[in-house]
Amino acid sequence: MYRIGVDVGGTFTDFTVLDDSDAAIRFFKVPSTPKDPSQAIEDGLRQMIAEFGIDAARIGYLGHGTTVATNIVIERRGARTGLLTTKGFRDVLELGRQARPSIYDYRVQKPPVLVPRERRVEVTERIGPDGAVLVPLDEASLAAGVETLKRARVESVVICFLHSYRTDAHEKAAKAAVERAMPGIYVSVSSEILPEFREFERASTTVVNAFIGPKIGGYLERFQERVRSVGIGVQPYTIHSNGGLMSVETVRTCPVRSCVSGPAAGVIGAAEIGRVAGFPDLITFDVGGTSTDVSLIRGSTPSYTANRLVAGYPVKTPMIDIHVIGAGGGSIARIDDAGAIKVGPESAGADPGPVAYGRGGAEPTITDANLCLGRLDATSLLGGRMTVDLDAARRAIHDRIAKPLGMSLEVAAHGIIRIANANMSRAIRSVSIEKGYDLSEFALCAFGGAGPLHAAEVAVECGIPRALLPREPGTLCARGMLLTDLSSDYVRSHFADADAENWARVLQLFDAMIIEGDAWLDREGVPPPRRAFKRVLDARYRGQNFEVKVGCDGLGTDGLAELEQRFHAAHLLAYGYSIPARDIEFVSCRIQALGEVPKAPQVKVAGGASLAGAVIGARRMYIDAPTGWRKANVYGRELLPAGATVTGPAVVSEMSATTLVMPGQTASVDPWGNIVLQVAS
Repeated sequence: MYRIGVDVGGTFTDFTVLDDSDAAIRFFKVPSTPKDPSQAIEDGLRQMIAEFGIDAARIGYLGHGTTVATNIVIERRGARTGLLTTKGFRDVLELGRQARPSIYDYRVQKPPVLVPRERRVEVTERIGPDGAVLVPLDEASLAAGVETLKRARVESVVICFLHSYRTDAHEKAAKAAVERAMPGIYVSVSSEILPEFREFERASTTVVNAFIGPKIGGYLERFQERVRSVGIGVQPYTIHSNGGLMSVETVRTCPVRSCVSGPAAGVIGAAEIGRVAGFPDLITFDVGGTSTDVSLIRGSTPSYTANRLVAGYPVKTPMIDIHVIGAGGGSIARIDDAGAIKVGPESAGADPGPVAYGRGGAEPTITDANLCLGRLDATSLLGGRMTVDLDAARRAIHDRIAKPLGMSLEVAAHGIIRIANANMSRAIRSVSIEKGYDLSEFALCAFGGAGPLHAAEVAVECGIPRALLPREPGTLCARGMLLTDLSSDYVRSHFADADAENWARVLQLFDAMIIEGDAWLDREGVPPPRRAFKRVLDARYRGQNFEVKVGCDGLGTDGLAELEQRFHAAHLLAYGYSIPARDIEFVSCRIQALGEVPKAPQVKVAGGASLAGAVIGARRMYIDAPTGWRKANVYGRELLPAGATVTGPAVVSEMSATTLVMPGQTASVDPWGNIVLQVAS
């Protein structure tokens, strides 16, 4: 049987295929099709099946990651959405938290509300914070509200009543009324999407879910049809923002969970590759065509967050903590009003793409700069399957950057790279140094099509002593689909003092959510021996506004004292101090249900016969202004033998990426085919 992972990126769509019969892994890439991402998936599957001689009927697993949900929000092209909410709370989305995105920059504005005021309708009802019904649901008010949305021709409806995380009866009744009046309409109910306190975040998350839901449903239909047309009979999975897998039906119901789908797979893959290679502490550095995604892994465990902005909108669902900036191979370089070079966040994307791709792009990009400096080979992109116009790239940088600023082509191109590296380094510091971590204790795990191209210089700038470069790093997010499990998250808010009675209630809530998770795993067909559940409690010192997460696995009825110790330790890590004498308050209980699926094994790779035999050519490469151009050997990555060491300056070439080894650096090949780059101080 074959297992396939697919990652749909802004510039390329990546594929990894595992042959279960011999554990062989193959990699493939095709340009993305932004107008319909499923088209690139079909094209790539057909080409890959033909090139590798795969029998489509023997494909037993297909997992895919996508940025479709995020792109819908970024481009504001979601469904026409209406909102039913408690009387008096019509403007919660507008009011938000009264926090400016950039407090000292009056030009920065909050994104527009996804549901305009005329489609936000109040319903007479009220539930108190303890779950008691203060004002019964007024059926006439509800009927009038539903009729208002029907006349507004909405395509999607949000139902978000005050304190419905305590009692969901009113929201259930409202959902039934909407479905009777508008059969087949997409409905998002806050007590189903996020049964958790904090009204604004709950409303915002549910609105984003409803806004993207119909469009995601259409994308999934096309995706499934295209997969079936190729001859693949299995139901595909989509990766969750928390790094786990979920079925297509789960995505239809709760598409907001897929907002950082593809990048999450890369972090999961990096954690597993690093664990096997002996690097449990990593900074992931995923540089694609449109963005750079960075995250921190400690002890082979990714960092998670339940609070994130998606295109400026709060989304409160468990996600891998990934910091994203607009810096990728397609990021556009231009001269700003002050006469300085600016790189990104605008991107040429896949269409038209960098100037060198010859698809109509006119503005120079990071990829064009790397081609001009000899860091990328104009004849070997995608293994030679992609034609590159090097002269066009040179003209674009000369005419738009170098000539106006009175500098040479090399200095201009290198300036673009230096600015991009500085932006990337700033993102790395935001997930590490700014959170109290010492970067000298980590390795930089570089992947994505452009990650290994920038890793050598970014590691130096950040003070990271070594870098780990997986095999075919440009397809690692697709490979991550083969290294993760099914998962689903459940939450219940529970405000209570940390005492024995309330601890017993917390354990009851855990048990209730485990029953929910078991039911979900039943529907997913996961046998009981392959199931696991992780328990986490949100807690805070009494009087605090925000909480920290405390792992509760292994704690029973007599575990309150241990729980308190774990909380103090978690608070110390998060804030730099703890107050053991202060009372603790419980806030929310969380369960992560896990269903184990077979994973791609990591096997040792012998590689080629000798280091000399791995040399496939040589070319001149521009290092920096003091060094200028240097001759660098070019090595074929698949030809490098395990244990070999390459001395810089050198280039390691493969289908999905190019790795640079700068002067004074060395790159060794470990038994699993990873390159370990030792960075000079």
